[in-house]
Amino acid sequence: MITIEQLKDIKNRTEALKRYLDIDSKLIQVEEEQLRTQAPGFWDDAKKAEAQMKKVKGLQAWIDGYKEVKSFAEELELSLEFFKDELVTEEEVDEAYAKALEAVENLELKNMLRQEADQMDCVLKINSGAGGTESQDWASMLMRMYMRWAESNGYKLAIANIQDGDEAGIKTVTMELQGPYAYGYLKGENGVHRLVRVSPYNAQGKRMTSFASVFVTPLVDDSIEVVIEPACISWDSFRSGGAGGQNVNKVESGVRLRYQYKDPYTGVEEEILIENTETRDQPKNKENAMRQLRSILYNKEMQHRMEEQSKVEAGKKKIEWGSQIRSYVFDDRRVKDHRTNHQTSDVNGVMDGKIDGFIKAYLMEFAGEEE
Repeated sequence: MITIEQLKDIKNRTEALKRYLDIDSKLIQVEEEQLRTQAPGFWDDAKKAEAQMKKVKGLQAWIDGYKEVKSFAEELELSLEFFKDELVTEEEVDEAYAKALEAVENLELKNMLRQEADQMDCVLKINSGAGGTESQDWASMLMRMYMRWAESNGYKLAIANIQDGDEAGIKTVTMELQGPYAYGYLKGENGVHRLVRVSPYNAQGKRMTSFASVFVTPLVDDSIEVVIEPACISWDSFRSGGAGGQNVNKVESGVRLRYQYKDPYTGVEEEILIENTETRDQPKNKENAMRQLRSILYNKEMQHRMEEQSKVEAGKKKIEWGSQIRSYVFDDRRVKDHRTNHQTSDVNGVMDGKIDGFIKAYLMEFAGEEE
């Protein structure tokens, strides 16, 4: 039977979530964003319309998540009152508490996934370590584990590339998982996974240790939206110099574009200066200058993404002793994460994709460090 203190804890965490998520502001914002979808010609630009609908859906998801938590908290409080009047059993109160606690923890966890990449789909790659057939079989078992996790959580999964092992298992596989916060939930799986078991491939029935590495990256769309702020643009015109005849020298066909650029990631400001004298047609030169500006801004975004990718690459670990993040010891019925010390004896459940406990433990301990 739960205590009054446990009820207070649920109510306090529910109220805290309302503040952290700024639900009152989100309710106003979602109404404003929905009004934009009713504007005439909204679907004329399909790409822009889809982005707007995604924005509305994202806001609504936070609101619905909070409403669910609040509803479970109210039901728990009500069930305690009913218990006093002997209208419900102790088991029913405990069941209401379990539902409320799970809902609170899930929303708290989602609230920790604040990085832009957390919301993205992801690419998950598994490589078998040294050890031949045994390691290749272990890699295939991990592949199945993540496939089952994706299936049970409603994620769409596609195998982009797979290389079979020499006798059994796989040497490598690359999978794409599509769904809300796929990267955010799975990013903690990056690292080396260690298996200890009596190998079915060893004639002497010896206990073997195998390794496989898991590498998770956000799946970024190749098309980059280049945003140019008109208010940041100023133009000058000038006479083109050099050879080219009288018209080139006398008519101000050359253009100089100044763009006041502010890096959205670092806040650093700079002026981008572009001059264009390609033709004697000033409008055409302006068009060429704008094309160059788009290319510069595109390149800046690409450089940022490459830097972010390099940070992720730097987090990869060599497949060797001492670098593993998690051990799966079949004989001792134990799976343990060495970063959080979270462990379970439900080895079969874990290999069937029940890894939410490990995911939650990692995010609760390390997600805040990424801010």
